[in-house]
Amino acid sequence: MRPKTRILLGVTGGIAAYKSPDLVRRLIERGAEVQVVMTASARNFITPMSLQAVSGRPVRGDLWDSAAEAAMGHIELARWAELVLIAPASADFIARLAGGRADDLLAALCIATEAPLVLAPAMNRVMWANKATQANVETLISRGVRMVGPATGDQACGEIGVGRMWEPKQLAETLLEPPVNAGLFAGLNVLITAGPTRERLDPVRYLTNRSSGKMGFAVATAAREAGAHVTLVTGPVQLPTPAGITRIDVESARDMYSAVHRHVAETDVFIAAAAVADFQPVSVAKQKIKKQGGTVKIDLEAAPDIIKSVADMVKRPFVVGFAAETNDVEENARSKLKRKKLDLIAANLVGDGIAFDCEDNSLTVLWPGGKLEIARAPKLTVARELIALIAKRLPPSDGTPRRGARKRRAQAARAAVADPRTRLRGRRIRR
Repeated sequence: MRPKTRILLGVTGGIAAYKSPDLVRRLIERGAEVQVVMTASARNFITPMSLQAVSGRPVRGDLWDSAAEAAMGHIELARWAELVLIAPASADFIARLAGGRADDLLAALCIATEAPLVLAPAMNRVMWANKATQANVETLISRGVRMVGPATGDQACGEIGVGRMWEPKQLAETLLEPPVNAGLFAGLNVLITAGPTRERLDPVRYLTNRSSGKMGFAVATAAREAGAHVTLVTGPVQLPTPAGITRIDVESARDMYSAVHRHVAETDVFIAAAAVADFQPVSVAKQKIKKQGGTVKIDLEAAPDIIKSVADMVKRPFVVGFAAETNDVEENARSKLKRKKLDLIAANLVGDGIAFDCEDNSLTVLWPGGKLEIARAPKLTVARELIALIAKRLPPSDGTPRRGARKRRAQAARAAVADPRTRLRGRRIRR
């Protein structure tokens, strides 16, 4: 019989707490063992007895419970949990967690646990949009905390907007279904570039392109789901950092080139999804360029070719390129694949209303002697298909090792046997 997933469910103060008994029931139906911890505010919305009845375990809530804390109960709970889910997560609790507070049992558990931490926010739409709340959310995401929701819809206050907690069924399905491509990249280091670059003309102007970075961020998310250690080098974008990913922000092609080469030595797979500038100004004006006549002449030179520089390395990772084309997509992509000696290239048609600034995409993926079409779908779905294909194209485990990949895979396999949390992350819990 498969062991049950141990989930610590934190319930904070908010009207969405009325959904908690249903959430407990649905988690248990999917094979979880649930321990509920309530904040003092949560008890104003729902009774501990209701949650004890559906969970079959006494509800905890007091950091100063002498009986429990005689054996360091909060530490025991923190170690017991294989996943910590806060649902609902109020604005106040998010703020306290972002500030590193440990002034009640639930906050202390979140600080003391090594288990994955997932928050399901629930609050009024204005509270969710508040800059302080958004800053706190960004802080937590940067630390590897996963946010699920909030959804858009009717709110208890009578307003309509973003702030509803996800429904219990959706939460249970999301957290206890196996992640797509789980384990395909286990133990591998993946370096990904995303977004545009900006090439400065003067102190106030620059050359750039329309890339939003969404495709590259989706690829990073999909690689992390597959078990990789992901480093994401991104140009200027307005996107939150995916959970569990190391992010490096850069501006120009030169900056991106330098960042890539600082990390590529320990990389098993390099995916160049960024829309890097092909040209950069020969010189940058020290002062704002003034209008003088009807035209301005700007001398440009080739920007660093990041992907070719990696593909030309003697000891190189598996190299995946992207080709954004406005015409002759496959022909141009095949030329780039051969010219730059890539292992695989993902090409797509771009233009007005296509790919850039969109939530979906489609790809024509090429490699020496092969081709695969990935149909138009949300970018994360497309990214998952691409990651699955890359995994198939990687050299077999008995081939030449890439950056110690075989050693790391063996270490990951041993860890999976020894650590139940690792085993769950690879097979059952979508992070």
